[in-house]
Amino acid sequence: MLWAGFALVIVLALVMDLGLFNRQPRELRMREAGIWVGIWVLLAAAFNGYLFQRYGSAKGLEFTQGYFLELALSADNLFVFLIIFSYFRVPRAFQHRILFWGILGAVVTRGLFIAIGAAAIHRFHAILYVLGAFLIYAAIKILLQKNEDIDPSKNPLLKLFRRLVPVAEDETGPRFTVRREGRLMATPLLAVLIVVEAVDVTFAVDSIPAIFGITTDVFIVLTSNIFAILGLRSLFFLLSGLAKKLLYLNYGIAAVLAFIGAKIMLGHFVTISVLLSLGIVVGLLGLATVASLVLPQRLKK
Repeated sequence: MLWAGFALVIVLALVMDLGLFNRQPRELRMREAGIWVGIWVLLAAAFNGYLFQRYGSAKGLEFTQGYFLELALSADNLFVFLIIFSYFRVPRAFQHRILFWGILGAVVTRGLFIAIGAAAIHRFHAILYVLGAFLIYAAIKILLQKNEDIDPSKNPLLKLFRRLVPVAEDETGPRFTVRREGRLMATPLLAVLIVVEAVDVTFAVDSIPAIFGITTDVFIVLTSNIFAILGLRSLFFLLSGLAKKLLYLNYGIAAVLAFIGAKIMLGHFVTISVLLSLGIVVGLLGLATVASLVLPQRLKK
């Protein structure tokens, strides 16, 4: 019943979002984006409240921690989407369409990743230590990489797509496919969607092990992950104006991944409560956000 209730809430919210309010391509204003972010956050909070009431504080706090972690990692993901949209010159009116289908694809791929990860951990418990080491490696990788180094045209999946699928390069409408002289062809918008999906899969490789570092309860892992990424489209339009201001968010995300990785590796020697773990995760991300908003202004003076 719990799985069915979760699925029903998600389906109804998606039908309202795309079927009723966003059927036509248009630019999503910041005020409207903020309202939708609030709706998704309230849905997640209501679901989390039910977990607290039904299963106790431990499960509730695990969901909270997983939700905030995925939301933070997704925010980093959004900045890469900004680079992709800028590179391909995607009109803002079409961006929400790409993000919607991209996020639906993300729901499917995350579900597959979580199923594979849960099966592997159940059968080989020692794989958690591999995940811990990988998270520490991912933290180091985040500190060393720069968004400016990202070139969407070099994405191998995009190169393969352009080689195998005919693309109507002159098409500027909102559709993903068009028919030219009786031949079905892809549009540049579909090529952008392919890149967005490829980028999300890359980010999932980091985020799924991170959430398994918080809990191995598949239901908590899946629901916290899905609730976070479903609000990603509206969050993109809300944060797009702040993208250049959150200069130190990467440092906060790297610190969180390193903390979770170390917690997994030292699990037999050090016990950290779920509440303390949540406080550390939120504290690190909050510190990075405050530093991003405060330090640049002070340095200019």
